Amino acid sequence: MGSVIGSRHDCLTLRGSRVRKAWFTAWPLLLLVLLSACAAPPAAQPDATVEVEPVVARGGVAAAHPLAVDAGLAVLGRGGSAADAAVAVQAMLSLVEPQSSGIGGGAFLLHYAAESGEVVAFDGRETAPAGAEADMFLDADGEPLGWFDAIIGGRATGVPGVMPMLGAAHARYGSLAWSDLFAEAIETAEQGFEVPQRLARFAGGNRWPQAEQPDLIELFSHPDGEIISVGETWANPAFADTLRRMAEHGPRTLLEPPVSTRIIERTAEAPLPGTLAQADFDAYRPGIGEPVCGMFLDHRVCVPPPPSSGVSLLQMLAVLEQTDIAQRGPEDPVAWLQFAEASRVMFADRDRYVADPDFVDVPVAGLLDPDYVAERSALIGERAGPLPEAGTPPGTEYAMDDGFRQTGTTHFVIVDDAGNVVTMTSSVESIFGSGRTVDGFFLNNQLTDFSFRPEVDGLPVANAVDAGKRPRSSMSPVLVFDADDRLVAALGSPGGSAILVYNAKTIVGLLAWNLPLQEAIDLPNLVAFGENFFGEAGRFPEATLAGLAELGVEVRPGRGEESGLHGVVFYPDGRVDGAADPRREGIWRVLESRD
Repeated sequence: MGSVIGSRHDCLTLRGSRVRKAWFTAWPLLLLVLLSACAAPPAAQPDATVEVEPVVARGGVAAAHPLAVDAGLAVLGRGGSAADAAVAVQAMLSLVEPQSSGIGGGAFLLHYAAESGEVVAFDGRETAPAGAEADMFLDADGEPLGWFDAIIGGRATGVPGVMPMLGAAHARYGSLAWSDLFAEAIETAEQGFEVPQRLARFAGGNRWPQAEQPDLIELFSHPDGEIISVGETWANPAFADTLRRMAEHGPRTLLEPPVSTRIIERTAEAPLPGTLAQADFDAYRPGIGEPVCGMFLDHRVCVPPPPSSGVSLLQMLAVLEQTDIAQRGPEDPVAWLQFAEASRVMFADRDRYVADPDFVDVPVAGLLDPDYVAERSALIGERAGPLPEAGTPPGTEYAMDDGFRQTGTTHFVIVDDAGNVVTMTSSVESIFGSGRTVDGFFLNNQLTDFSFRPEVDGLPVANAVDAGKRPRSSMSPVLVFDADDRLVAALGSPGGSAILVYNAKTIVGLLAWNLPLQEAIDLPNLVAFGENFFGEAGRFPEATLAGLAELGVEVRPGRGEESGLHGVVFYPDGRVDGAADPRREGIWRVLESRD
């Protein structure tokens, strides 16, 4: 679907290339949203982070592990671009944070070109094989497979897209040779690194079935059978060899023999053997096109198009703008009630309508249509209401999907010396993907992001399995522009379906409550989904929790993994500041500071 790009000063400017045909259809509906973006906006908000003293930097990286940050900075220091550094960061994260992302997974990336102002969306989502069938996640009785059974099955793995996607970004925006982007990750994989707390916790945990898989146990075990522990040195020489091959042969290395052959063979094994074939790998192409953008408090917020659920984030922000959340504050229970109710409305619509636009008509413009947004906003009352049902936006109607997903995901943001920016969310889906490995890296289980049921009550499910289709994703890297089209923030988060509300919380903190980026990230997480209000009860002030309870919102301890927000904010005078989520192990570092 085409983008909704515009501000008061540049309402109908459309940028980017057009590759996937379904991203650029439904122009009549799109025009309605474009015109709404040109309407008189609310009064401009104060600068989101005026109280901080950011450093002036040539560039910087915010990512989920210090070694990944350093790898990105090393590439920037050699004169590399943000797109170059993204390759190095992903390669290192695949080694030091394999529970969250890896070269065997998928990703979405937004690139901002400072000189032209162009924003391009890159889609590295995995695809289902040609042999995939709509009922492949149903048992013999026609009922959905058990979640823990499905995620470790061979049929859960799709064609990995993250490295071909990075290859496409590098081809367009890279400065260094592809072969020069892997040295840091190769050296670390060979020599070893100190095992961080999160990796040790997940590798040795018993909550996830992947931890019991033989591939994982073999990869992370000592000769005596003991699993690696925090603080010891662990190396992955097989992964170093894979990266050497990729440096030499290019971004499609995993899609070509002999690596693709080994992936096919491993996924063809029980349980639940898959149908991946070399033809599926040969056919894979990353998506390249325009973002989808919407307005929030006189700012333009841009996200990738479907199958990313970024449009749902935009819908949630549009709904919130119909409330008085910007006149409230982070300790006001009514503000969090509004946030929670907008979340529930957003999820109801997302789970019915968002899917791969090459296979279904995703009503992107309809979900953001001003009249429809007003209709959905009217569901937010003075107390928590009943479970909202999906609405009927202008567009196509489908049956409801089967809901909330838990994932292993990461996010990073890179700024280079020229001011170009990459904001990228990457994933292998569940913790350690399917738990199966090839050549030192984990295989994704992203196909379990499809609906297990192809239809409900006689209606087709938009996100049903189909051959060659990309499953819906919650990954939604974000770029934020002010009313003068100046880039003011780049951010994103892991967290499964909760990615959308983690991003929304941070944007509300920045633009509605005028918080510094770090304080916006530090705000407590509240994930309202269906009948449930999950959240970080210990991070909310007691008075806020009590006030929420009086409004019908009982905040219970969180569900799934915690947020891992990373972001950067930009100032008119050239200053830049970054932040990392304290809930994980990430950091923000600059390439070089100067007075």
